[in-house]
Amino acid sequence: MPDSMATKMAGSVQVVKDDTVKRTPMARPSIGREGKPIRLLSNHFAVKLNGVDAVFYQYSVSIKSEDDKVVDGKGIGRKVIDKLLQTYSSELDGKDFAYDGEKCLFTVGPLPQNNFEFTVILEETSSRAVGGSPGHGSPSQADKKRVKRSHLAKKFIVAISYAAKIPLKSVALALRGSESEHAQDALRVLDIVLRQQQAKRGCLLVRQSFFSDDSRNLVDLTGGVSGCRGLHSSFRTTIGGLSLNMDVSTTMIVTPGPVIDFLLTNQNVRDIRDIDWPRARKMLKNLRVKAKHNNMEFKIIGLSDQPCSRQTFPMKVRNGSIEVQTMDITVQDYFKSKQVELMMPYLPCLDVGKPKRPNYLPIELCHMVSLQRYTKALSSQQRANLVEKSRQKPQDRMRVVTDAVKSNRYDDDPILSSCGIEIEKHLTRVDGRVLSAPTLVVGNSEDCIPNRGRWNYNNKRLLDPVKIERWAIVNFSARCDMSRISRELINCGRSKGIFIERPHTLVDEDSQSRRCSPVERVERMFEKVKTSLPGPPEFLLCVLPERKNCDIYGPWKKKNLHEMGIVTQCIAPSNKMNDQYFTNVLLKINAKLGGMNSKLALEHRQMIPVVTQIPTLILGMDVSHGSPGRADIPSIAAVVGSRCWPLISRYRASVRTQSPKVEMIDSLFKPLYDGKDDGIMRELLLDFYQTSQQRKPKQIIIFRDGVSESQFSQVLNVELNQIIKAYQSMGQGDLPKFTVIIAQKNHHTKLFQVDSPDNVPPGTVVDSGIVHPRQYDFYMCAQAGPIGTSRPTHYHVLLDEIGFSADNLQKLVLSLSYVYQRSTTAISVVAPICYAHLAAAQVGQFMKFEEFADTSSGSGVNSSSAAAIPELPRLHADVCSSMFFC
Repeated sequence: MPDSMATKMAGSVQVVKDDTVKRTPMARPSIGREGKPIRLLSNHFAVKLNGVDAVFYQYSVSIKSEDDKVVDGKGIGRKVIDKLLQTYSSELDGKDFAYDGEKCLFTVGPLPQNNFEFTVILEETSSRAVGGSPGHGSPSQADKKRVKRSHLAKKFIVAISYAAKIPLKSVALALRGSESEHAQDALRVLDIVLRQQQAKRGCLLVRQSFFSDDSRNLVDLTGGVSGCRGLHSSFRTTIGGLSLNMDVSTTMIVTPGPVIDFLLTNQNVRDIRDIDWPRARKMLKNLRVKAKHNNMEFKIIGLSDQPCSRQTFPMKVRNGSIEVQTMDITVQDYFKSKQVELMMPYLPCLDVGKPKRPNYLPIELCHMVSLQRYTKALSSQQRANLVEKSRQKPQDRMRVVTDAVKSNRYDDDPILSSCGIEIEKHLTRVDGRVLSAPTLVVGNSEDCIPNRGRWNYNNKRLLDPVKIERWAIVNFSARCDMSRISRELINCGRSKGIFIERPHTLVDEDSQSRRCSPVERVERMFEKVKTSLPGPPEFLLCVLPERKNCDIYGPWKKKNLHEMGIVTQCIAPSNKMNDQYFTNVLLKINAKLGGMNSKLALEHRQMIPVVTQIPTLILGMDVSHGSPGRADIPSIAAVVGSRCWPLISRYRASVRTQSPKVEMIDSLFKPLYDGKDDGIMRELLLDFYQTSQQRKPKQIIIFRDGVSESQFSQVLNVELNQIIKAYQSMGQGDLPKFTVIIAQKNHHTKLFQVDSPDNVPPGTVVDSGIVHPRQYDFYMCAQAGPIGTSRPTHYHVLLDEIGFSADNLQKLVLSLSYVYQRSTTAISVVAPICYAHLAAAQVGQFMKFEEFADTSSGSGVNSSSAAAIPELPRLHADVCSSMFFC
């Protein structure tokens, strides 16, 4: 589109908003009134603050060993501080510490002086003990050394120095809605007290969650990985007072048990001789094991090159009474001399030593230590198992968290009690409202009223069905009846109003092509498609070889959407290919090809409050990151924008790469050397103008996913400024009014019905009791929750220049949960955010990121390495404005 059109779109000039003006999240203007009242419970426990005059004193901690090396291991730090407390209690006035396991400790009231230095004597930890394994001297010497060293102790120098004062009164001020400098710090101290209590019980701590070593909490996810169920706890300021938020939490751990069992299940083999040892070496590195012959813990650094029967190490032995000589001995013989007969000497050893000083342990003698986090990406099967096995009915979850608060006996904690903190033992009661579901319009302008968040197309037609004339089916699967698929798709489509001609051709993959790389398989398939069709098809249905996320999916999507400009729908072979299955497939196809399945009745009649009267652009923004532990994979930023105003059901996407693990979107405005803007917003603003009767947006509603409270300021002052600059760069004109809303799913507040064991009904909204004491937020459960416990979405309104009433804003948010074209259910978060997530995931599949590992890993995660970030291939002009992500 020429720049003259862009300039025309912008209109007349207005004073530029100053970048230096810092925006802060707005205060709550009012609460909603509409909807049917409902009595609810929440997993918040009221906290009484009886001692607001208490002051926390923060001290910096430095722990060094005798040789002046800084000690930074969390486990050893806690042991040292516990010992210090026992040894020097009188010097510290008998004060109790809240220690974060690293470099900070806190007391209620001051210590006798600002600076201390203590010497702490701690018995040698077992993992650093010397004897009992090969590589450490002769058997007799090892025995003597072990006996001696068990009585040896290690000396630590602990320096404690005053750092800051944190008054508990700041929490009381925050509860009254005042801006309080130290409120978050004080809450952090209280959270550290809870964490310390769990650490002393031997729990695994993961941020604000803790997990105990109890086999009843484990669920097998296959592959040597278990889901470990624990609890999350955090103090929160709410409009109803201070509360303790307690929830069930799950983390992934390495399944405890014999190392051999772990390797067999991890590699999905039955026989130990089938283990891929290079893969095992990679998987085992840095995991901890316990040796059953001496009950000591070790960290694995690698595997031996030879099996136990041939792997040797030098050992000093006495020849007579004086002469000492060094001889090589095998690991098997060493253990035989210790009366340990190895059953599998043909296996390699675990190396638990140091890089230049190996220490070998036979694998058969080792067990995986429990509560070791598994931080690698889960397979799709493991994720499915985790979801299925982590489900809990609302009543069960209520019982678990209530029992946890009672059994943890928080009131007995000396620090909490010295602050006058008392925690209630029952769930907080909350007033909620249930908003009515919006009426939808389907084919023949027929009204469709959702029931419990659901509707269907039985005996109904789609609102705006497309006609498919030139299309084909390509088949990468050897076990699929394409004729049946074609027939049933056509029949189902016609019953829903989509006229589908017979496919021009059914293209099977050659059997020899199946041995090629995914990219080569796609290229060969396209050659066959070209020779089989007279011209480019409108649409291709692709039958994948197996699961949806197979290797072919990314290259296939890239070929179609980037190079060819063809809309494509992928399906995987399934036993459940019934009418409902094909209906769901057709909902996606119709939306991708420009049709519409349904829309809101108010949208159809152009009666949506605030939005219909004034040109309004709705944005959904999300960033998806690479799997855990992969700092070399670029993050994908996706923004979808509404089009064809006054519709709010049709969107297009713009997607870019950015530095790994960076959450803020840096390409909303992207000026080039020639002064032009190549950013995301320019694309979406021009598209809105083209499809909305040459109207520029006078209102922009931004829904932003995936940011925490600490990043709200960046959304308001960095991302919003980029959007403003992108708008201004397109010409002169008054700036639109903005409403900025954050949607959070990753939180721990749950809602329960007082008088029903079922989940809360769809449309439930809460904007009192457990919400922020000052800021403008609310919880909404738009979806029906037939399984498990529903998680409401937590919406934070950071800015509202448009000036929605609380009721109108909540109804708009609920309505946007009903315009998701892929589904016949209300979804848990507004559709623009779901679309942004889908667009990021799908376009991210275009790239083989492994190719860029060398360029982007080492230099990687900061913005200065932007040059190393590979650019995404842009969408073909024929599909860039489609809902290809649907």
